[in-house]
Amino acid sequence: MSEFLTPEIPALGIMATIADEDRRLLSNYGEFLPAQSGEEVIREGDPQDSLYFVISGLLQVSSLKDGKRTFLARIGPGETFGEVNVFNPGVASANVTAKEFTQIWKAKREDFEGFVSSYPETGARLLIEILSEMSERIRVTNSRLATAELDAAVQSMWHF
Repeated sequence: MSEFLTPEIPALGIMATIADEDRRLLSNYGEFLPAQSGEEVIREGDPQDSLYFVISGLLQVSSLKDGKRTFLARIGPGETFGEVNVFNPGVASANVTAKEFTQIWKAKREDFEGFVSSYPETGARLLIEILSEMSERIRVTNSRLATAELDAAVQSMWHF
C-alpha cells in the first residue's frame, strides 16, 4: 500500500498555465483521492458528475462491449477525465481503474462554479484550458471516425 502525499495540484496539463498560488486556492474547491492499484475510480454505467485530474500514478480506461472488456486508453500525471460530465452530468461511458497507486484531484460542477465566482480571471483561464482539452479530444475522435468510415467504404467496395 502506497502513501498518500500532501495533496498539491501540480503545474501539468490543464494546470500548466495556472500560477502556484492559484492552484493552491483551487485545491480547496475539490477533493484529493488516493486510488490503490486495481481500484475502480469510475464504474461504467454509474452516474458521473465530476472532473478528475491525475496528480501521480497511472489509470486505465476500458469499456465492456458484447461481454468483452476493451482497453481504450491510459491516463497519467497531468491528464484529466470526466470533463464532459462536470458540465453535463450523465453516466460513465467506461471504467477507469488504477494500474498503480494514483493520486487524483476531483472537482464537481459546484466546485468549479465556486472557484470561478471567487477568482474569475483564473477561473476563466482554467475553463479555457478544459475546453481546449475537450476540443482536442473531439478533433482526434472525429479523425478516427472519418478513417473508420473510409476503411468501411473501401471494404464494402470489394465485398459485393
